[in-house]
Amino acid sequence: MRARPTLMPYGLLLRPGTPTRSPAAARAATALICSQCLIDSCISSSSSLSSPNLPYNIRSYHPSRRKNQSALGSAASAAQNLFSKESPPPPPPPPPLSSPSSSSPSPALLPRSPGTSPRLPGTPGGVPVTIDPLRIVAKELKFMKKNIHKLLGSGHPLLDRVAKYYTTSEGKHVRPLLVLLMSQATAQGPKTTRQVPFVSAAGINDGITSPAILSDTNPDQSALLSSTSPSSLEAAYTGLAGNVDANYDADSGNGTDILPAQQRLAEITELIHTASLLHDDVIDNAVTRRSTVSANLAFGNKMAVLAGDFLLGRASVALARLRDPEVIELLSTVIANLIEGEFMQLKNTERDELNPSFTEQTITYYLQKTYLKSASLISKSCRAAALLGHSSPEIVEAAYSYGRNLGLAFQLVDDMLDYTISGDELGKPAGADLELGLATAPLLFAWRANPELGALVGRKFSGEGDVQLARQIVSQSDGLEQTRALAQEYTNKAIQSIRILPDTEAKTGLIEMCAKLTKRRK
Repeated sequence: MRARPTLMPYGLLLRPGTPTRSPAAARAATALICSQCLIDSCISSSSSLSSPNLPYNIRSYHPSRRKNQSALGSAASAAQNLFSKESPPPPPPPPPLSSPSSSSPSPALLPRSPGTSPRLPGTPGGVPVTIDPLRIVAKELKFMKKNIHKLLGSGHPLLDRVAKYYTTSEGKHVRPLLVLLMSQATAQGPKTTRQVPFVSAAGINDGITSPAILSDTNPDQSALLSSTSPSSLEAAYTGLAGNVDANYDADSGNGTDILPAQQRLAEITELIHTASLLHDDVIDNAVTRRSTVSANLAFGNKMAVLAGDFLLGRASVALARLRDPEVIELLSTVIANLIEGEFMQLKNTERDELNPSFTEQTITYYLQKTYLKSASLISKSCRAAALLGHSSPEIVEAAYSYGRNLGLAFQLVDDMLDYTISGDELGKPAGADLELGLATAPLLFAWRANPELGALVGRKFSGEGDVQLARQIVSQSDGLEQTRALAQEYTNKAIQSIRILPDTEAKTGLIEMCAKLTKRRK
């Protein structure tokens, strides 16, 4: 069992001088909050809370009975507890759930009412958690935004404009942020030899085929990342893993452990996500996106679809130039998953019936669709980040599990916001899911206790007054509570999965992301 880190006064931990790719980073002993204690605080806090209204049969809806399909988490409340002011005496633990496996996390718990914040264990009085995940990789994110514009350069002015339309508005950039944090968090973990070349900053844009054959016109190509990355990494890696060119300057970095290929992966992930937004807005006849006019409304459906295709094309080229077959396979299947999930969403239940009845399979079908449409990109890009860093198989699996569970939690919270937040706050129309005929988690859980919803689900809320009636039933049921509890359960699993990562600021940032994503309001 790994020894617990030694806490300094006020809950600070002096970072040990563990080896990194940059000796400069290793020399910088950084005082940071012990991420292991943060995990323990999350898990112990969540296991000590209880609510008389909590549905304890949530476990039956988890897809964890299938191999490698886990349930998503209690960490929303657990992480939220980190921001209160004092710790009241813990109430008796809630009754155990009927767990499908002995390794399942603690029961799903509803968040405590705001007002007090627990302290980190083992500290005199403790300190509030103040780590901002954005700050940890702020330079890389800023660089990513600039470089995405260059990746999307086109010789056709209109295509250039439409393709960059959503990249100019300020999105959340959740997916690339997670990729960058995971890249840094896994950098100091155990490594393995993989029979693929490292790709240097200088070679990240090098084509594999002759440019004359590719006929890929990008006027911004020369301005793309070449010999200088955000951290001045000029590592000329050659050959297989571990064969580093003698010209590599180990002191040239600024403390980051993010490789050029991992930086490019973050950009690819954002390109794929943005392409899916362009296509989704056409399918959904959206009018706004990120608090501005949607691309399909601004340029027409045809231009929006073509722009989305163009983004996928550019992402595929950048992906191929990473020269890592396993990573290429992972991200390519994400694109297929997005389409499969969209097809599953065409019907609300596995069997398309006019008057369906609620069954356990209803939730399982919804979660499978949610994985394909939302969690696949997050989970596979986190896994790819670990692979590109040549992490050990255990670390690679931990990265995937974190992304999968957090991705499911993220979408569950998104489904809740559609019922609880105004359109102005969301930056897109509120209540759109029901208008589109979609039955998401809050309604599905409400349906269990309200069989009359079956007829509305069957006709996809197309009847007069269906949308209003459905919203009313959901608001009067425990559907939102059950959705929140399920999101907490998946988030707790995400936190548990990265216990094996070294205690670093980036790991703490990943834990903080669990709190931020599950408490968000847009």
